[in-house]
Amino acid sequence: MAKRQQAAAQGKGFGLLFEMGCGKTLTAIAIAGAAYEKGAIEKVLVVAPTSVCSVWPKEFKDYADFKYKVNVLLGDKKKRLQELEALNNFPFKALKVAVINYESTWREGLFEALLDWKPDMVIADESQRIKTPDAEQSKAMHQIGDIAKYKLILSGTPVQNDAIDLFSQYRFLNPNIFGYNFYAFRGRYAIMGGFNRKQIVGYKDLDQLIQKEHSIAYRVTKAEALDLPEQTFLTRYIQLAGKEKQLYDKIKKDSFAELENGGMITAPTVLTKLLRLQQFTGGFIQADEGTKPELVFKGKLNALEDILEDYVIGEGKKLVIFCRFRPEIDLIQKLLEKKKIQYRSIYGDIKIDDRGPIVADFQKIPEIKVFLAQIDTAGLGITLTAADTCVYYSENFNYAAYSQSLARIHRIGQRNTCTYIHLVVEKTVDEIILKALAKKEDLAKTVVDNWKAYF
Repeated sequence: MAKRQQAAAQGKGFGLLFEMGCGKTLTAIAIAGAAYEKGAIEKVLVVAPTSVCSVWPKEFKDYADFKYKVNVLLGDKKKRLQELEALNNFPFKALKVAVINYESTWREGLFEALLDWKPDMVIADESQRIKTPDAEQSKAMHQIGDIAKYKLILSGTPVQNDAIDLFSQYRFLNPNIFGYNFYAFRGRYAIMGGFNRKQIVGYKDLDQLIQKEHSIAYRVTKAEALDLPEQTFLTRYIQLAGKEKQLYDKIKKDSFAELENGGMITAPTVLTKLLRLQQFTGGFIQADEGTKPELVFKGKLNALEDILEDYVIGEGKKLVIFCRFRPEIDLIQKLLEKKKIQYRSIYGDIKIDDRGPIVADFQKIPEIKVFLAQIDTAGLGITLTAADTCVYYSENFNYAAYSQSLARIHRIGQRNTCTYIHLVVEKTVDEIILKALAKKEDLAKTVVDNWKAYF
């Protein structure tokens, strides 16, 4: 323990406390690249929420101006260990980057393998995931961080509910700042009260706490980032695996066969097949018209839950969520209720006369944090500028409808840069739809000529 603490104290750490859309990942890649080119590091371990893991290879591809090799360690334990070993054996000179989710860092076999790999730099993306000192993933990150020469934490919300949230993240980052003992930290900065004086009822010396926090960190907000574009587009990638991938592939194969053997190809028949695939990536399959949709996949829901945790609960900000399908609305409403997040929603069954007051509630009542709507129903003619961030759980095939929905938060009255987050299941119809929208194409008009490319 003493040796590990000595090594931890010598490690260099820094916090990139940037709000969403202000370039945390880009800056981290630049730091890693500069350290690699100076010969200071050869191996980087990135630990992130599951829904963010797949973003890192794409960000390296877009921004890294140096040689690198990125492997994402997802799947079962055997597959993850194989990916790590393959990275270790990569024969060419390049920065080796392993990406893994927080929940896997402490698992038997994986934890030991990560320690044995001996990363030179460890990056904790959305580091608020290790805010609880005695959580297994926090303890694992402390130990892995102790052996690394360099450490970064990336977070727009390092403090989610209490100032106490800082301790575990800084124990990972640099224990010289707040020490190794949580109870000593709590005794120094928290005022205890309540039953048996075991509840935190306030804080003291917060100026010193913030000064120490910022001594090895840099904060950037959207308001301060003057060179940001008016609109920023982000993508959260979700992977299909195992039985879910097999089921999606079967639906896709069956759809292709039905179209190829069904005679004349028309836009409605192709779009109907694509619609079924899109329903699947949103989580549902529906055997026949009129039957109740069956929930078969929670990838997007889990990714949305991460965003709610960080942005709505963590930062206290408002959020707009657009979906295409009613079962998605129902599923998300249950998630919001479970998390006790106040929301308003508009979908096809909501009377037109009732929609104005629903929008007004979201715009005017601070406690109502989420506006949830079907894109066809609420994508036109309403103002949602109380939020500057919008999540697309699923999109319409129609570019005009999509374009109109973008303007719900980006219009007169909006003072901030607008951020749009698309939830996309990799190697599925989601990617096809997003590419078409990026080209300002209307799939309904182009789908017939090249229908085989969609399947």
